[in-house]
Amino acid sequence: MNLDKSKKRIAKKVKAGFKGYPLINIIYQGKTADIAEEVVVEFIFEEGAEAQQEKFKSTADARQDEVIQTALIKIIDRADASTVTESDDVIVVN
Repeated sequence: MNLDKSKKRIAKKVKAGFKGYPLINIIYQGKTADIAEEVVVEFIFEEGAEAQQEKFKSTADARQDEVIQTALIKIIDRADASTVTESDDVIVVN
């Protein structure tokens, strides 16, 4: 799947708002606010459940990485996520 298509599918799910559980939360992290070098995907099966996490690392900006964005779509589809949230900004981590 190409990058634009993946990003549009994710944006559409995020824009739909809260639709219940399961919930996927996509968090972008990096050493600076400009480049997301890591993506943390949190999966929450039901309210009150502990989040399961999976991380993806990139040498460039993960938001522009076609392989990572396609993997995010596959995770969302396989989890049959009712709700998807995504961080607007890159969270700076050391």
